[in-house]
This record gives sequence, structure tokens and C-alpha cells, in this order.
Amino acid sequence: MSYADKIFIENCTNIIENGYWDTDLNVRPHWADGTPAHTVKNFCVVNRYDLSKEFPILTIRKTFFKSAVDELLWIWQKKSNNVKDLNSHIWDSWADETGSIGKAYGYQLGVKHKYKEGEMDQVDRVLYDLKHNPSSRRIMTNIYTFQDLNEMHLYPCAYSMTFNVTGNKLNGILNQRSNDMVVANNWNVVQYAILIHMFAQVSGLEVGELVHVIADAHIYDRHIPALKEMFTHTQYDAPKLVINKNVKNFYDFTVDDFKLEDYKSTPLTDKLEVAI
Repeated sequence: MSYADKIFIENCTNIIENGYWDTDLNVRPHWADGTPAHTVKNFCVVNRYDLSKEFPILTIRKTFFKSAVDELLWIWQKKSNNVKDLNSHIWDSWADETGSIGKAYGYQLGVKHKYKEGEMDQVDRVLYDLKHNPSSRRIMTNIYTFQDLNEMHLYPCAYSMTFNVTGNKLNGILNQRSNDMVVANNWNVVQYAILIHMFAQVSGLEVGELVHVIADAHIYDRHIPALKEMFTHTQYDAPKLVINKNVKNFYDFTVDDFKLEDYKSTPLTDKLEVAI
């Protein structure tokens, strides 16, 4: 049983048994057929993953590892806001006719800011500080830019990362305002675990903890049957993450530089519909 399985099952079980239903509320999300997409939720779920012990990926359902890494690189490395730069169709529902999702996600990370050391975007600032100011308590990113919200096709869900070096270990806190637990929870955990591994490797550090703080952890009504089926699936041990150790520059990483050894999981029998 992977630790990610354990945390996921505990979180979702608690939400189903003790969560708050918004059935009587006028909600924004809806299904493709126009039906309101209602949820049951818990407020402020906090999970900790020790990345030095195992890679936090689910085995009770398959997480598409390569696609998750590709999306992470699209946001953090390419700093793109255009789905034409992405190799999956995850964001198509929020893209306009040009492929743009507006001033969201990668766009915000690529905006240059002035510092005494010169102009840098948020990603380059993190990379600079991890090498030159690892004891800093100011190493963080934030893409929830209020002045640009009206030009974002979707407000950021995972909106900030705070990095902290303790000894020789790099830790990170992912803050997320909203998390679709069945579709996106482990997807986000996998991505930001990979991000910490990437930053650690190019900064000469070891990986420490990923702390995931979710303000609104919810399960959609139409996902509950599939979720309950997942609970019955075989639980396997976590796979081993293998990274190309020859990569020393953050911008040189490609999807093929990351591999999972012995990843066993149960594939989804039915496609999970995404609320929009």
C-alpha cells in the first residue's frame, strides 16, 4: 500500500462520511449537459508527504504520470498559457479559439519583476534564491494576481508554493483554494512532488517534505460511485522515481527525464467527467 493511497482513502472517506453537501446552493460548476455539479466537502485538509521515503502516487487508480509531468513543465518551465503548447487536452474547456486560457497559470509565472539583482520572473527568483539565499524565508511563488483575475479563463486552483531549506533538504508547501479530490488530487500531488525534486536536483539539495494545504477539498456527486469502486481495488507499494541526474539546469528537463520503476496500479474502467 502506498502512502498516497492511505492518505487519499482517509481523506475521501472522511469527506463522504462527515462532509458538507452544497445540494441546496446555486453553484457555479456544471456538467457538460448543463446539470449543476454539486459536491460534498471538508474545509482545510492538510497532508504531508515525505518525498525522501517514497514517491506519492496512487496505486488504487492509475495516475497518468507522463501527462502530469508534461502539464507541470507547461506551467513552470514553458510558462505558457496556451493549450497548443500542451500535449494533452486537459485545458481545452477553458481555452479560447486561439488556445489561450488568459492571464492564468504559466502566464503569471513568466511575468518579470524588478529586484536589486535584476529582472527575474517568479521561477527564476526561486532558482536564484535556492542557490544564493537558501536560508531565506521568502522563497515563494503566487499566481493569484487579483488585477488579472478578470482576464483568466479559470482562477488558479493550486495558487502558491512556499519553499524552505532545512539542513540540506528542500521542503515545499502547496496552497490550493479548491481541489477536485477524485480527478485532480493525486495529479497535483504528483506534479508538485516532481517540482520539488527538480528544484532540489538543480540546486544541489535533497528532497524533504511536500505539504499540501487544501482550503476546499471536495468530491463531486457523479464521482462517488467510481470512488467507492476505487476503494475496493488492490493496493500496491509505491514505485521508485528515477530522474536523469545529468540534468543540472531546470530548463533542460524534459518529460523523458522522469520514470517510475515498478508502478503497479488499477486502470479506470470509466472516464471521469470533469465539472466545468
